[in-house]
Amino acid sequence: MIKRLILVVLLLAVVFGGIFGWKYFIGQKMAAMMAAPPPPATVASADVQSEDWTPWLAAVGSVVATQGVLVTTEVAGKVQDILFDYGQQVQAGDVILQLDDSVDQADLDGLIAQRTLAKLQFERSRKLLKDRSVSQSEYDQTRAQLDIAEAGVASRRATIDKKKIRAPFAGQLGISDINLGEYLSPGAAIVSLQALDPVYVDYTLPERHFAQVGTGQKILVNVQAFPDRTFEGEITAINPGVDPGTRSVRLRATLANPEQLLRHGMFAEVRTVLPLRKGILTLPRTAVTYNPYGESVFVIVDKGDGKIVERRSIKTGEVREGRVEILDGLEAGEQVVSAGQVKLRNGQAVVIDNSVTLDGNISGG
Repeated sequence: MIKRLILVVLLLAVVFGGIFGWKYFIGQKMAAMMAAPPPPATVASADVQSEDWTPWLAAVGSVVATQGVLVTTEVAGKVQDILFDYGQQVQAGDVILQLDDSVDQADLDGLIAQRTLAKLQFERSRKLLKDRSVSQSEYDQTRAQLDIAEAGVASRRATIDKKKIRAPFAGQLGISDINLGEYLSPGAAIVSLQALDPVYVDYTLPERHFAQVGTGQKILVNVQAFPDRTFEGEITAINPGVDPGTRSVRLRATLANPEQLLRHGMFAEVRTVLPLRKGILTLPRTAVTYNPYGESVFVIVDKGDGKIVERRSIKTGEVREGRVEILDGLEAGEQVVSAGQVKLRNGQAVVIDNSVTLDGNISGG
């Protein structure tokens, strides 16, 4: 019985000794792995570059025709002839619509005849006045009648001329709903007319930028209809006052529009160009890590036998076309991690490979 008990104790000792021995072995292995330095991480790099930037003030505005009216008629009449096509280019003074003037022409013939008679009577009175055959008052009366007749002819001719509806300036006509034979009352709308070369762009800027803008300053304009085109112009007018409701100042720029791509009412993205800034330090935006407590980058440091990374806090400024301005914390020529920094820690060894995209990030180097 004692022998069996001893055998069981020995067996249990062997089993538990094996278990504890295996756990000790695994623990030693894990401790050795934890003590070993991690393998170098593969990252992409970018250099801090010194660039010259042309800053601008961004705003939104609207394209406005330099001249735009709704052509109307001053006199009543029936539409006799439509002399334009929709969307047609016209010159100042071109006749675009003719109202029926047959009655006015007949009245004009009668007025011309009355003027002829008045002129004959005036000439006769003038000759008789020399011979004292008529009084001065009779002569004055015939002269007044001649003036009245001439005024009547001029008035009727003016009415006839107003029945020829003319373009007040050169531009492009719109779409009209006028039909032949339609009776138009005075002031009736006929067709829109807009001058589109050049065009204006009206926009506003906050009052804090008032000192940075002036007439003659260059602007760049983009419209949604032509996303690949940038139109250039210059500021030609600045409102003298600031809107008290929005605390903004209104500006008007003029742009050449020979192709007439810019149309009245288009939404415009406007950039007011400011003086050139030289020696700006920039990095790819992917190199910067943004946190609630500030921005930072991993600077790549050469240690002779390899490269390691050091986290450094920086101060950033304007962002433009995928690059960010560095205001403080870096020097030109320093090398930073631009991709693959997600799992990095301070002091970790790295291997640089700029030939591939890492961790789904686009390398900006």
